Amino acid sequence: MSEYDYDLRPMTPSVVLVGSRSSADGYAIRDFLTRNRIVYEWRDLDAGETHAAYRPGMRLPLCLIPDGTRPEEIVVREGATVETVARSLGLVAEPRLAEYDLAIIGAGPAGLAAAVYAASEGLRTVVVESVAPGGQAGTTSLIENYLGFPDGVSGNQLAARATVQAERFGAEILLARPVDDVAPDSGGYISRLSDGTTIASRAVLYAAGVEWRRLDAPGVDRLLGAGVYYGAGPSEALGCRGCRVVIIGGGNSAGQACMRFSRYAAHVTLLVRGDSLAASMSQYLIDQIAERENIEVRLRSEAVSVDGDDNLRTIGVATRGSDAIETLQANALFICIGGIARTQCADRVGLMLDSTHYLLTGIDLAPGGEKPPGWTLTRAPFPLETNLPGFFAAGDVRSGSVKRCAAATGEGAMSVALVHRRLAEIGGE
Repeated sequence: MSEYDYDLRPMTPSVVLVGSRSSADGYAIRDFLTRNRIVYEWRDLDAGETHAAYRPGMRLPLCLIPDGTRPEEIVVREGATVETVARSLGLVAEPRLAEYDLAIIGAGPAGLAAAVYAASEGLRTVVVESVAPGGQAGTTSLIENYLGFPDGVSGNQLAARATVQAERFGAEILLARPVDDVAPDSGGYISRLSDGTTIASRAVLYAAGVEWRRLDAPGVDRLLGAGVYYGAGPSEALGCRGCRVVIIGGGNSAGQACMRFSRYAAHVTLLVRGDSLAASMSQYLIDQIAERENIEVRLRSEAVSVDGDDNLRTIGVATRGSDAIETLQANALFICIGGIARTQCADRVGLMLDSTHYLLTGIDLAPGGEKPPGWTLTRAPFPLETNLPGFFAAGDVRSGSVKRCAAATGEGAMSVALVHRRLAEIGGE
């Protein structure tokens, strides 16, 4: 089996993006297109590149997209955003049904696994994803410890296959719009998307995963998208050819990013706050990093400042045990320092969270055996069920979950059996 490589995409781009590398909107669009496997051409004005359609004074980024009905015609979008590009490409679809048996929020490994099993078992299933199928796992260049893939599988390839599989069974997948709110409604739930679209469902699976923890260092916010990035988006790898790259983090995501960027960058520095990589990174990645001559691992180190004009130039690094602040020359900084659960709508719907804002489920809702506050049913919550009947959680967003792709996939599959029990309880299953 051959690994799908972001660098081996077809060489006939259907989309042209013109802008500045220092644009956060430009980075978001490049990341969206790459993760959705849409071939595009990037023209970087900062590097002296341009395009015949570009005129000074146009709002950037500029996106040129073939017309869906007349491919020979080109639509030019000024001040493009992820949502406007997605709509122009026909990736923003409306729900086909008035009501679903199961609405899945998030198309990472947990959400996609649930979609495959739910749809294959006849449940009317819809999945809502704000960016692209695969979640954080979808940005991983090579997952080498996933069961059944002895040669490894890229996160993007795994996500693409799971998406095709879910859709083949009849699941709908709605892209480029996050869920802003979820509210109980007549024994089920209404999910409201960012564009006002509503989805009625008899059960909900919340599998929105996590987002990267923010780095509290001067200069980070100012240079975000201009050499400073959260995560290690595959769209940026080729752009780092010959550069000096710094990656912050000690987990598998940071390790995989090191391996990806070391293929192009002149030098990669990995900053790790801990005393070793062994506490948080798989041994196979530690071994691979040690074999790459252009990767330097700096333990007990952290970034305390970043600086630059329109782009990142330097990073201030503090090392435990030393009072000195060292200045590293850098063209790009990728921050992979752990996750914060995406539970922004939890307060509005009344979901119970743990002290770190992950969703509580099952026996964790009431460790002493009593029912959680406001629980109205005679039975206790099912495993993976939140304090709201029929509202489940799976994957990284759930309190106590194992932060591994295979574990998220297993929870997604398991949740479908519990959804069946809930639907039988309320009738119609």
